Amino acid sequence: GIEFIHSYVFNKVEHIRFNSTVGRYVGYTELGLKNAEAWNKGPQLGQEQAELERVCKPNAALEYR
Repeated sequence: GIEFIHSYVFNKVEHIRFNSTVGRYVGYTELGLKNAEAWNKGPQLGQEQAELERVCKPNAALEYR
């Protein structure tokens, strides 16, 4: 399978990450933890999952055929 990772980095520090294998956002800093909690309950989570379906899976299928 494929894995989609979308990291949010500021000043070379990763604050939050969406990982399609985990299926949710994970925070790595105090602010990232707060945002992850909110984003997992909001429309952002569905948007990331839609990107996996819209962009990643079709492109992976092209690459691996």
